[in-house]
Amino acid sequence: MHILLIEDDLDLGRSLRQSLRTEGMSCEWLRSIADARKFITQNVYDCVLLDLSLPDGSGLDLLRSLRESGLTVPIIVITARVALEDRLGGLDGGADDFVLKPFITVELVSRIRAVVRRYAQQAKNEWVAGNIQIDTRQHVVRVAGQQIELSPREFDILLELVRVDGAVVSKDELAKRLQPLGDPVDFSSIEVHIHNLRRKLGVDTIVTVRGIGYRLNS
Repeated sequence: MHILLIEDDLDLGRSLRQSLRTEGMSCEWLRSIADARKFITQNVYDCVLLDLSLPDGSGLDLLRSLRESGLTVPIIVITARVALEDRLGGLDGGADDFVLKPFITVELVSRIRAVVRRYAQQAKNEWVAGNIQIDTRQHVVRVAGQQIELSPREFDILLELVRVDGAVVSKDELAKRLQPLGDPVDFSSIEVHIHNLRRKLGVDTIVTVRGIGYRLNS
């Protein structure tokens, strides 16, 4: 899961980014509205954490403009503002949830997972495609009830394919989503991981769409 954090507080930003990575989430941290506007149109995120008080403008104005532009990614407002009108303004402006500072990281992580599930219309921490079951909390994959051992990269690629419900995912899109988790991912590396997934899950499980990418044959 790839998170965009828009927060100008240095201490909070550093600690939160590290905590999210500990929970298995990649995190890109930005500190201004100007950077956020640029990066959010060039990358794909599963959830946005947005502070309302930013050095170059109002996070609430950014929230409204993102929703007006058609952005549908889940957005959680994180702020120290306790006034009711601030909370209502955030929710009315298109926020999916509202978390007051200071907060406990485990609660924030739980809220992230909840809004992402709602966005994907998933009721639980489990994704199902045919006979494939993925438990995102435990990082466990089962095929026809039998647990399959996958590397972290293989797990993330399979999850991306399952999440789009049979649609094609381009190599470029996979590379963008896997990039924040560690070393840069090139197309040849993705091909190796796809080969390993086919070996473990079945040769017909993942279909290559020539010149585009891959889709799950569930």
